[in-house]
Amino acid sequence: MSILIDVIDEQKKVAGLDFPLVIKPHNTQVTESKAEFNQWVADNKVELKAHLIKHGAVLFRGFPLAGAEDFETMLNQTDFQNMPYVGGAAPRSQVTASRIVTANESPASEKIPFHHEMAQVPTPPGYIFFYCDTAPEEGGATSILHSAEICKQFFAIDPEFAASIEESGVSYKRVMPYETDKSSAIGRSWRDTFLVETKAQAEDAMRDAGMSWEWLEDGGVSTKTQALPAIRLDPEINEKVFFNSIAAVYTGWNDERNKGETSVVGKDDCLMDAKVMAELVDEMDALCVNFKWQEGDVLWVNNHTVMHARQPFKGERLTLASISFK
Repeated sequence: MSILIDVIDEQKKVAGLDFPLVIKPHNTQVTESKAEFNQWVADNKVELKAHLIKHGAVLFRGFPLAGAEDFETMLNQTDFQNMPYVGGAAPRSQVTASRIVTANESPASEKIPFHHEMAQVPTPPGYIFFYCDTAPEEGGATSILHSAEICKQFFAIDPEFAASIEESGVSYKRVMPYETDKSSAIGRSWRDTFLVETKAQAEDAMRDAGMSWEWLEDGGVSTKTQALPAIRLDPEINEKVFFNSIAAVYTGWNDERNKGETSVVGKDDCLMDAKVMAELVDEMDALCVNFKWQEGDVLWVNNHTVMHARQPFKGERLTLASISFK
């Protein structure tokens, strides 16, 4: 058997399936040899992706990865298409010339709330990959949450409000600074957000994304997205998913330029219901999976069906990331 399934204490069952699915080495050659490991990934890439789609998240533990280059080499054995990180709010740094970046570099004391990666852009990634280079001494979990589960809870909390959001979609408002502000979880500059150098280039990118904007005296820009779907039918699992960044924006988009409670709006700029949001966040925390990172761990996440978050931490933590179109 070339794919060996393991268990960890923190995982749960979603629709009768392991969440996340945990895969460990099936022989010592794969454990000890990077070449053997990469060949194993290449030989099993179709089945591994099928597991990802079926389970929503796959954790690889005990394999011989040690650094960004090993992580990138692993991904290069697959058919996942590299996607530049354009449009995201999180401050992060490019690590390799191609596909590896740091995960959100916001302060260790801050929780990054649940979201689908880049749900605030018209074409978000299909898949996200995380690699633990340095595990923190305490906390720092990359929490995962099945979006179909929380979608059901959203409609159970307030069916009328949920139906209105499903119908109208949501728009996201964000003020982007000229220089990236790493003290903020959403402090990515407009130049880094759109990978541009000039205002004209940024305007082209915002126009392509269907955004409106206003330039500010300090060199920043105030933006608003077009209305984007907040509830989607995922054809692979045939269930509705809570595909948005509503909770993350409402509770987390707070800095000297932005206020989360007014940064996500529905039809006619209506604000989110505070009571619904409070209950929703509680349900997210109750339903999620937190597991303790081990150095060398790799987590694949199906961004179509799974939300993620980051817990606060103590000590050094270095988690790397990559995103893929499909």
